[in-house]
This record gives sequence, structure tokens and C-alpha cells, in this order.
Amino acid sequence: MSAVEQPSPATRDQLPPARPHQKYTEDGQRMREVLTYSRRGSRFTPSQQQSWDAHHERWVVPDHRVDQPGFDWDELFGRSAPRIVEIGSGVGEATAVLAAARPAYDVVALEVWRPGVAHTLGLLAEAGADNVRLLSVDAVWCLEHLFAPGSVSGLWTFFPDPWPKKRHHKRRLVTPEFAALVASRLRPGGEWRLATDWSEYAVQMASVIDATDGLTGGVVERWEERPVTKFERKGVEAGRPITDLRYTRED
Repeated sequence: MSAVEQPSPATRDQLPPARPHQKYTEDGQRMREVLTYSRRGSRFTPSQQQSWDAHHERWVVPDHRVDQPGFDWDELFGRSAPRIVEIGSGVGEATAVLAAARPAYDVVALEVWRPGVAHTLGLLAEAGADNVRLLSVDAVWCLEHLFAPGSVSGLWTFFPDPWPKKRHHKRRLVTPEFAALVASRLRPGGEWRLATDWSEYAVQMASVIDATDGLTGGVVERWEERPVTKFERKGVEAGRPITDLRYTRED
């Protein structure tokens, strides 16, 4: 049987929404998909549970919400403001600091690891950063379907999974297709900030993005505003150099 992007009309209503990039055989069987992330355990620590209970209703967007007609970021944030997207916010160390320093911006933090989301909620509360909403839907799908062309003021991609084994390189986030998507979603003058502790991935990132129409930039000095996280410190302690990249959308 050949693969098609959507199931047949007879089975479509029986299947879940096509998220993230699900493909189906002609008889409606879901095909295995290649994701840029792996899902980890979902058990909360007591402090994470406390943060979740206190703040998730306000700051976490339920997955099913994005499938509802009329999904609107302005409604979720309660205002219309320039928007920044963070892919892979982890436990929120960078998210809370950077968002708190940008009260005029709204930040959409994409993270599939629920304990990390719960931890982020606690840091946001401590920082007084009410301008963040967290979502656990596939980031590529989200950027493609929930943001109009030219609507994103900034994108943060800090320490994405390097998938170091060659057979896993296809799972890396930064690909020509993704870079083209980013270029289409950033507003003119909008910036894409990246960081990695994996030198080979840094080279690949720069090579891919340098070849993307509409984006200019490259390797830069460490972004001083980006806080040093536990993840980054582990990379340094292991002897891995940190590489920062910055690209802007041409006018």
C-alpha cells in the first residue's frame, strides 16, 4: 500500500488529529513518524506537583485546544503583543529569566516533557513572568500551523537534542525544511537565537541556515542575556564548547 498524507474519508473521523506530521496508509493505518524529540518520564516531584496545581490552568495550554476552531494566541494571553517562540524550554531556567526581562513580549514555550513544564511554572511564578504560555505539542507542527507567516518576532532554540549517532541525524530539528519554515514565520528583522554544546551540530546548523533564503547571520559570541543553565554547565564540565548562533530575517 502506498503512503498518503491523510487517511481515506471512510476512516478519517475515527482517527486522532493529524499531529504532529502523521501519515497514514490508504486503509487508515497510522505510519511510524520521525520526531525530533523523545518523550521521557512524566512523574512529578512534590515541588513540581505543587507548581503544576497552582499554575497550570493559567499558563499551560491543553493539547486539545489547538484543534479547536478559532484557536487564538491573543485570547490565550489576554492581549495582542509581539510574540517569541521557544522550542525545547526544558525546565524553564532560560525561559523565566528572558521572559521576565521582556514584559512587552509574549513567549510561547514548547516543551513535551511534563515535569519540565511543571518546573518551569514554579520559576515563572518566582520571576513574576505572566507573559508565558506553555504547550506540549510538536514544535514543527506548531510553528507551521499556529503561527501565520511573518508573525513571530523571535525564536529561541537552546541546546536542541544533537542526536549524535549518524543513524539518528534525521531526527535533528535544524534541517533545510525547518530553517525555511522559520524564515517564513519570522517577521522582517526578527531573530533566531540558537545554542548548542555539540560542535558537529553547530557546524551543521550554520551550514543549513546559511543556505536558507531570507536569513542572515552565523556564529556569534555567547549571548549575555541567556542565563547559564544546569544543562550548559554539564556540557562545559564535560569539555564541550558552547556555540551560539544568531540569524535575522531580512526585510
